[in-house]
Amino acid sequence: MTGTQPPGTLFVVAAPSGAGKTTLTRMLLQNDPGIRLSISYTTRAPRPGEENGTAYHFVDVPTFLAMVERKEFLEWAEVHGNYYGTSRVWIEQEIAAGRDVLLEIDWQGAQQVRRFFPACVGIFILPPSTAELARRLAGRGTDSEEVIARRLAAARDEMRHVGEFDYVIINNELQSAFADLQAVVRAARLSLERQRARHGALFTNLLES
Repeated sequence: MTGTQPPGTLFVVAAPSGAGKTTLTRMLLQNDPGIRLSISYTTRAPRPGEENGTAYHFVDVPTFLAMVERKEFLEWAEVHGNYYGTSRVWIEQEIAAGRDVLLEIDWQGAQQVRRFFPACVGIFILPPSTAELARRLAGRGTDSEEVIARRLAAARDEMRHVGEFDYVIINNELQSAFADLQAVVRAARLSLERQRARHGALFTNLLES
């Protein structure tokens, strides 16, 4: 999307595994009704308790590939035999209507998103230290030491891309990090271009009368 900035804002949040991205974004969604979560499309079967349109949009392979052909995805990939994709069309419609959208994605996906939505607000969440990140990953109690070591190595690679984002939140203490995330959202909404896009008639009335 190019040209005049739309009235809505696309917030793109990335982080290494264990930094607390999911917890923080869920807190934001629960406390800010003005933000909607971008829900991915997938061809995998729903798991018990998953509802269509809540966890994912579940579609069959021909439908997904037809959407790819029509260039309806911001980004898409095949993972373990299933397709996953982020809807470009839905996000465009939402922000054009003045609604804010939250997109959780990795740094590679964020690069693709910026090509379509250069005015998006990129937020990267960091752990306070590598040692704390390792402690959090081990504290889940679900992964072997080998898996944790691989995740730490992947996290180091991911964190090298922090410079590609507009804002950085260090998640040392959860409530403080959440307050920082809320501050970023509020500041982005108050930028000149977004205020002008949302309140064009007011600007015209005040500045050109």
